[in-house]
Amino acid sequence: MTSKVPPVIYLDYNATTPVAPEVAEAMAPYLGAEFGNPSSDHALGRRVRQAVEEARASVAALIEAAPEEVVFTSGGTESNNLAIRGVAAQAPLARRRIVTSTVEHPATTAPLALLEASGWTLTRVPVAASGILDLDAGLAALGDDVALVTVMLAQNETGALMPVAELAAASRAHGAVVHTDAAQATGKIPVSVDELGVDLCSIASHKCYGPKGVGALYVRRGTPLSPLVVGASQEGGLRPGTENVAGIVGLGAAARLAMDQLTTDAPRIAQLRDELWTALSATVPGIRHYTPDRASLSNTLLVSFPGVLGADVLARAPRLAASTGSACHAGEHTPNATLLAMGVAPDVALGALRLSLGRDSTRAEIEAAAELLAGAHGALVTTTPSPTSPGTHKGTPP
Repeated sequence: MTSKVPPVIYLDYNATTPVAPEVAEAMAPYLGAEFGNPSSDHALGRRVRQAVEEARASVAALIEAAPEEVVFTSGGTESNNLAIRGVAAQAPLARRRIVTSTVEHPATTAPLALLEASGWTLTRVPVAASGILDLDAGLAALGDDVALVTVMLAQNETGALMPVAELAAASRAHGAVVHTDAAQATGKIPVSVDELGVDLCSIASHKCYGPKGVGALYVRRGTPLSPLVVGASQEGGLRPGTENVAGIVGLGAAARLAMDQLTTDAPRIAQLRDELWTALSATVPGIRHYTPDRASLSNTLLVSFPGVLGADVLARAPRLAASTGSACHAGEHTPNATLLAMGVAPDVALGALRLSLGRDSTRAEIEAAAELLAGAHGALVTTTPSPTSPGTHKGTPP
C-alpha cells in the first residue's frame, strides 16, 4: 500500500498559470480535425482563418483595441523584442536614447542591452522604496532625443503598478513611442491601451490561463515598427510564418474568460492574499513585505524572511511552489535585484519569496501555506547563519 502524496500548494501564478478548462476545450478542435493552414484558400483553411480572426477580436476587446492592431507572437518575450528592437530599427539618427525603469523583466532588459551595446543610450529611471516608478524622475528623463519609452505596467515580483499613463502622456508630447510590457497585468486588472496612451503593449498567454508559446503585441495604427523576422505576409508582415492556430485560439478564449471573471476574481484573490500576509506576520517575527498596499496587483505578495535564505525556506516546505527572485550559481546566492533597486539591504533581500495567488487558490491552501512557511523559517533560524554579503553566502542544505 502506497501513502498518499499531499497535493502541491501552488503560489507561483506570476510565473505561469494553468490552462483553464474552457481554454483547453476551445483549442481541442485545432489540434485535430481543424488542422488547416490559415493561408489556404479552401474551406478548411478559411475556417481556421476565421478562428484566428475571432481570437484576434477577443484579445483586442480585452485591451480595448481594434482587432487589426493585434499581432500574434510566440509570447511576451517576442512581443517585447519586436516592440523594442522594431522601434529602434525605424528611429531617426537624432533619436538614439531609450527611457526605461530599473526593475524591468529580462524580456525587456535583454533587448535593451543589445541596443546599448550597439551605441544606443539608455536612461534607467529608479523606483521609490515602494517599488513604484519615480514619476518625477521619469518625466525629467524625457527629451526630444528619446525614440522609445518602455516601462512595464505591473512589476512581476512586487506587483507594483507603474504610472504608465502619466509617463506616456508626457512622452508622446516629446514625440517618443511608448511601449508597456503588460504580461503580468493583463487578465488581473483592466487594461485599456487608449487610457494608458501607449503605442505598443505586450501580452503573454500563459500568464492569464492560456497556453504557453503564444502571445500578442498591440501596435497602434501608424506606429513605426520593423519586423525581426522576414518571410511571408502573416500578421501584417510583422510576424511572418504559419500561425500557431491552436495557441492563438487558446489565447482568444483566455481573453474572453478574463473579461467575464475579472471583476469577481480580483477581490476574492486580494482577500486571500491579505489573509496570507496576516497569518505570516503573526507567526514569523521580523518578516517584511514589499508589495505596495495600494497600486498593486491583487494576487502578489513579495516578502522577506529574516536571517535566512528564501531558497532555504522553500526547500524546507517542498509542498509549496513559489519563487525566490534571487539567483543561485554553484551554491552562491545573489540578492533579489528588484529589492536592491528599491533600496533594500542585500542581506534582507536574500530572504525574499514571491507568493502569487490565482483563480484556483483556496482559503485552506493559504492557511496551510502560512503554517508551512512559518514552520520552515522556525526550523531554519536555529541552524542557519545569517545571510552575509551578496555572492558569498552558501545555502544551508535542507
